[in-house]
Amino acid sequence: MNMEKIKINILRVILLILLLGTFFAIFGFSSQNGEESGSLSKNVAKFFLEKIVYHEKEINEQVLETTTKVIRKVAHFSIYTVVGFLLMSFVSTYNLKERKRVLMSLCIGILYATSDEIHQAFVPGRGPQVTDVMIDSMGVVLGILIVLFILKILRTAIKK
Repeated sequence: MNMEKIKINILRVILLILLLGTFFAIFGFSSQNGEESGSLSKNVAKFFLEKIVYHEKEINEQVLETTTKVIRKVAHFSIYTVVGFLLMSFVSTYNLKERKRVLMSLCIGILYATSDEIHQAFVPGRGPQVTDVMIDSMGVVLGILIVLFILKILRTAIKK
């Protein structure tokens, strides 16, 4: 086995470990019951509002609830952007047409997002939401686009 193949295999293993770790983290968050999950989001929102926005201890409850919802959706989008990035990076280590790499990454990302929402149907105080699958899918798309952009820059730099 030549050195280039060894490097590619090492990269694949690293990307796969990171991807599986991300899937494990998502599964862990989704396994939290409604109270645990809501409390975590609310604490992040409180920190954000108290330390960054208002610099006050007293926060309007409606502002806190709205901020909590926004943080939950941004968290969904962000972690699935990582999923899309890692999936696309992983499949890009194989000699496949770009369209096939994009479709594989997109399908796997959406399938995992869907399975994650189904999983939440079995967690007390939680439930599946189609809007979360849509937000997750948009995150996957952004992650894929970031990899495509990076690859385009790398190809342009190599040609010069």
